Amino acid sequence: MDNNQNIQPTESGYAPVNGLQLYYEVYGEGKPLVLLHGSYLTIPLNWSTFIPLLAKDRRVIATEMQGHGRTRDTTREFSYEAMADDVSGLLKHLKLDQADIMGYSMGGCLAFQVAVRHPEQVRRLVVLSGTYKHDGW
Repeated sequence: MDNNQNIQPTESGYAPVNGLQLYYEVYGEGKPLVLLHGSYLTIPLNWSTFIPLLAKDRRVIATEMQGHGRTRDTTREFSYEAMADDVSGLLKHLKLDQADIMGYSMGGCLAFQVAVRHPEQVRRLVVLSGTYKHDGW
């Protein structure tokens, strides 16, 4: 089955949010869907097989979080809360009032925090293999 694995973003770049340059890519058109990768992953490692399918009828926005892929690390500590605020900043940078948020593993935990911290920006939430508290891991 050919899913057009070589799909190219219609837009990509860096969003200046919360003291870092957050790398992102945009594919397709339609209702926005933000994809949040797992720990130690990048957009292509986590989402390359899914983006062509999802971008057929969605505006897919994929990002690489602090210290992952093309987004450099900063001196701030890693936290789901800070990265959730980065996602909120990315939506503002892209002039989007609301989006569906989907995250895998670390990205799932992060997606949950986006919904908790910025509920007005989340239309629907999809958490894949994520937890909501460390002691229940």
